[in-house]
Amino acid sequence: QVQLVESGGGLVQAGGSLRLSCATSGRTSSSYSMAWFRQGPGKEREFVAAIRRTDGNTWLSDSVKGRFTISRDNAKNTVYLQLNSLKPEDTAVYFCAATGVLPPRVGESSGYLYWGQGTQVTVSS
Repeated sequence: QVQLVESGGGLVQAGGSLRLSCATSGRTSSSYSMAWFRQGPGKEREFVAAIRRTDGNTWLSDSVKGRFTISRDNAKNTVYLQLNSLKPEDTAVYFCAATGVLPPRVGESSGYLYWGQGTQVTVSS
């Protein structure tokens, strides 16, 4: 069992940056492949980024590629999502998720076992 706690959300102007953190407890984050999803107002939850446990390989959705970066610090049991060049359409609750083995489709939310409560990111125009 692992617990995930997100932090780092907030209100930022368009073009600004934020860094989200996902701290894991119960088991070390290095035991899991991790991902970030988001859910905007009136929208379905969508995949943002993932990082594989074994080799650190990463995936990003097309909508954030070139602007967001996912990384991990196993010593701190924390996964990060760096958000740059933010746009109003990035406004959403951002969720951290964990799984033992990444699903074949890394963006499939049902493939993740554990979820955090989310952190709100609001981008003003």
